[in-house]
Amino acid sequence: MWSMKLSDSQRDAVRALIQAQGEVGPSLGGALEALEFARWDDLPDAALPWGRVAELAAAQGISEADVVWDLTAGLHARADAEPR
Repeated sequence: MWSMKLSDSQRDAVRALIQAQGEVGPSLGGALEALEFARWDDLPDAALPWGRVAELAAAQGISEADVVWDLTAGLHARADAEPR
């Protein structure tokens, strides 16, 4: 499996190349479907408060990755935040 970021015109060009193959089998059909879904997958990159993540990691003696895991489970990054 591989992934790449394409502009709209590049995605359209790849779609046209696949369709130009004539008979589209299951693999190319899946690729066409993935190209269609990719239009809706263009989300901005995530932004975390890395200063606070490093501070929490140091205070707890754990890695930054563990703090990010905790944040996804509901731990708040702000020091003054109320827990859920």
